[in-house]
Amino acid sequence: MNNLSSLCNSTMKLPSRVLTLRNASVVEFRHSYNTPCDQKLTCKSKASFSFNQNSQFHAYPSPFLAFQGVIYNSQKLNCLPSSSFGLHSTVSRPYGVPVEASPVETDKNPERLCVENCNDENIVGGEVPGAEYGNSRASHESEIDKEAWSLLRDAVVTYCGFPIGTVASNDPGDKHPLNYDQVFIRDFVPSALAFLLRGEGEIVKNFLLHTLQLQSTEKTVDCYSPGQGLMPVSFKVRTVPLGDNKFEEVIDPDFGGSAIGRVAPVDSGLWWIILLRAYGKISGDYTLQEREDFQAGIKMILNLCLADGFDMFPSLLVTDGSCMIDRKMGVHGHPLEIQALTYAALRCSREMLTVIGCSKNLMTAINNRLSALSFHIREYYWVDLRKTNEIYRYKTEEYSMDATNKFNIYPEQIPSWLIDWIPEDGGYLIGNLQPAHMDFRFFTLGNLWSLISSLATPKQNEAILKLIEAKWDDIVGHMPLKICYPALENEEWRIVTGSDPKNTPWSFHNGGSWPALLWQFTLACIKMGRIELAQKAVGLAEKKLSVDRWPEYYDTPSGKFVGKQSRLYQTWAIAGFLTSRMMLEKLDMASLLFWEEDNELLENCVCALTKGGRKICSRDVAKSQILV
Repeated sequence: MNNLSSLCNSTMKLPSRVLTLRNASVVEFRHSYNTPCDQKLTCKSKASFSFNQNSQFHAYPSPFLAFQGVIYNSQKLNCLPSSSFGLHSTVSRPYGVPVEASPVETDKNPERLCVENCNDENIVGGEVPGAEYGNSRASHESEIDKEAWSLLRDAVVTYCGFPIGTVASNDPGDKHPLNYDQVFIRDFVPSALAFLLRGEGEIVKNFLLHTLQLQSTEKTVDCYSPGQGLMPVSFKVRTVPLGDNKFEEVIDPDFGGSAIGRVAPVDSGLWWIILLRAYGKISGDYTLQEREDFQAGIKMILNLCLADGFDMFPSLLVTDGSCMIDRKMGVHGHPLEIQALTYAALRCSREMLTVIGCSKNLMTAINNRLSALSFHIREYYWVDLRKTNEIYRYKTEEYSMDATNKFNIYPEQIPSWLIDWIPEDGGYLIGNLQPAHMDFRFFTLGNLWSLISSLATPKQNEAILKLIEAKWDDIVGHMPLKICYPALENEEWRIVTGSDPKNTPWSFHNGGSWPALLWQFTLACIKMGRIELAQKAVGLAEKKLSVDRWPEYYDTPSGKFVGKQSRLYQTWAIAGFLTSRMMLEKLDMASLLFWEEDNELLENCVCALTKGGRKICSRDVAKSQILV
C-alpha cells in the first residue's frame, strides 16, 4: 500500500496552469491535492500593476500560461479579472496571488473552475529590488560586493511589475541564451538567500507564490503525464502581442519538456521546500508555509517522493540528468545528490506540516523514510580506508539474509586512484549505489548536503571536511569547487557520456569547478566550526570571479581556466559569492539553515524486525556512530 494512501480521498482544486491560444478555445488543467479537506480553492486578484519598461523579454508566438493584462503605449499593465474562469478564449489568470480556501462554483465540466472575488493583497512590492535597498550598508561594502549586488539586481525578473526571480545568466554579449534567460528554481535559491540575509524578502515571497501555482498537474510529453505535484525546472516571463497596440504578460514554465534529453526535474520540488523553510526561518514570516495551499503543495511533492514502487531501497530512483547534473553523466539510479536533497526536504516538511487529521499518517511516513534513508546512506554509501579494505575482501554471489556484500559488489570495481587518494582520517559518501555497482566518484553537492542536513553521522561529517581539506588542490584548486572528482576520461567518457562534447574531461559537469557550490561549502564549514576553510575558499573566489566576469564554471583539473562554453555573468555564481560573504558575517542567521543530528529520528526503528528478519537494526547502528 502506498505510504500516502491513508490520506483522505477528498480533493482540493486550484487553477494551476492555463494555456491560452489566441482565436482558439482555452485548454485548461486542474490541480488535485490529496489533503484532509474537501473544500475547493479559489484565486483572488484585483488592481493594476506597473509594467517594467526595461523588461528583457519579448513577444513569443506560442501558447502560454497567462495572466491576462493589457499594455498600452503608456507601459501600464492593467489586470483584467474575469468572473468566469475558463469560459472564454481570453482568460484572467493572476500569478503570484495567494490561493485562499473558499468555496467556488463549478460548471458541468469538472475540469473547469469558476474564480471570483480576485484580490492581490499578498503580492509584495511593486519595484525590482534596486539601489534604494540597503543603502545604509553601501558605505562599508567592498567594491566587489557592490558590483555583485548591482549584477544580481540587474538579473531580477518582474511579472506585472513585481519581482519574482532572477534569470540564470545575464550576459549582454550572449546572442543565443537558450534557456539561460529563464528563472530556474534550483538556481534561484542562492539569490533568494542573498536577498533574505539582506532583509529583502519580498522577491522570495513572490517567487514562492508564483511557483506554487505553476506546480504540475497534467503536463504531458508524448501523450504521457508525469506525476502530479512536479515543480517546473524553470519559467520565463514573456510579453505577447494582442493587437491594437496591446500586449499580454505570460509565465511560460518548462517541466523538462523543452530540456535537453526531456528529463523531468526531480530536484526542483526539493529545492522549493528547502527554500520555503529558509524563508520562514530568516524572515520570521511563517504565514506562507502555514497556508492551506502551501501545505497542499508540500504534500503533493512528498507524494512523489514517498510513493511505493518496485524499488527495494529507501533511496529515490531517478533517471540521468534529473538534478544539477542535467546531462548524461552516469548518475541514473540512486545518486547521492538526490538522496541528500530528499532527506533535507523531508526534514523541512517535518517542521512545516501541520499535523491534523490524515496528516498524522503522512508524518509517520516521513519519519519512517527519514530513519530508513539515514541508515541506508550511512551504512552503504560511506567509504574510508577501512571500508575500502572491507570491500576489497568482499565475497560475491552471497544468498542469505545475513550477507555482508548485500549489493553483490565485485572488488574489482575499486578504482586504482582511490586507495592513495583517501586520507587516513578522511572519508566521503560515494556518488551512487545500485546492485553490482558503486560509483566511487566524489560528488561535492551530495556530500555537502549530507553534512548540512545531518544525513551523514557527526563522525562522517568531520571526515568529509577533513578529506576536502586534505585534497584541497583536487576539490578546490584555483576556484571552488569541483562538481565531482575525478573526471571521466578516454573510453569511460565515451561510454558513459555518449561522447558529450560539453562534458569533456575536467569541464562542465565532468570535473568542472562551479562557484555556485561555494555557498553550500560555506554553510557546511559554519556548521562544523571550520570558518577558516570557508574564508579561504571565499578568498580564492574573490580574486578571480570579478576579473573573469563571473563565469558559470571553470575547466582544467585545478579550475584555472574559464570554462570553454561557460556563460558569463552567471547569476548563481554571483549570488553564491554574496551569500557566502553574508553567512560568514551573520553566523547566527546561517545557523538557521542547517540541521543537527535528530535523536528522535534515531529512536524510531523501522526495521520491522521479526524472529527471522534482519539482525542489524538501523536505530542501533546509527546511534552507535554519534560522537559523545
